[in-house]
Amino acid sequence: MYKVTSEIYEETNYNPVKADNGRVLSKFQFKYPPEDDDTTAYNGVISDEDGDLVVRRKSVSGPGGLIKIEHSEATELRLVGLQVWRGALLLADYIFHKRNEFRDKVVLELGAGVGLTSIAAAIYAKKVVCTDVNVGGILDLIRENIKHNLVLLHKPNNIDVLEFDFLKPVQEYYPALLEAIDICDVVVAADVIYDDDLTNAFIRVLDVLFERGKLSGKDKTAYIALEKRYVFTLSEMDTVAPMFEYFLKQTLNKPWLFEYIETDFPQYFDYDRRRHLVLIKVVHIK
Repeated sequence: MYKVTSEIYEETNYNPVKADNGRVLSKFQFKYPPEDDDTTAYNGVISDEDGDLVVRRKSVSGPGGLIKIEHSEATELRLVGLQVWRGALLLADYIFHKRNEFRDKVVLELGAGVGLTSIAAAIYAKKVVCTDVNVGGILDLIRENIKHNLVLLHKPNNIDVLEFDFLKPVQEYYPALLEAIDICDVVVAADVIYDDDLTNAFIRVLDVLFERGKLSGKDKTAYIALEKRYVFTLSEMDTVAPMFEYFLKQTLNKPWLFEYIETDFPQYFDYDRRRHLVLIKVVHIK
């Protein structure tokens, strides 16, 4: 059976230790943002309190920590959530960068995989709800990964783990999931766009979240991180990113506002931040 492997394992040494169950336990190192940082960003320009421009460097020095994650090193396509992908680390970086905006927020992660981004969010966020479809024992694996990192959390028990199957209609959502959707302020998702059927389902889920936000008066902001994966096609006679292009095409007529966030913000986690990484902020147009 054909298997895929996340590129990050070959690029960075996460000191993996093999477990008896065939998975590995890796250590994802990071640097904490400086708490005494008094710079402010306005329209992408960063200045200090005197109004002088501050040149941000990509890497950050300072006190460090690590997130311990148990994961698979290679899986078939339907189980890629059991691995760690670059988009999860980009989202974690962004949450650290915008930590003050996340401190009083309830964050809902869709397609969370092994839970790295949710754990990173829980270092700062008021509450995190970590969700995925329960295949390959992934929900139990997320719970184990949370236990590995309890010392990092903003406060005890501020992460809930729930099943969220994108393919189910909203009529089959169970009460705890509907409550999580209704109370969340921010929705995050990393590398969930790699199959047309799943992309369609993901778009329907965003429709549901935005609609319930309108009805409840609690508007949602979504952040979607992904890596454009380019292939050469004879039909186009060019190199294209078909999954990304398909997502854009399917959302053309949605009442959504897309904002492409520049990915030159500081890097707190150890990985190769590629130029093909994309971070999109999506809100519903009132």
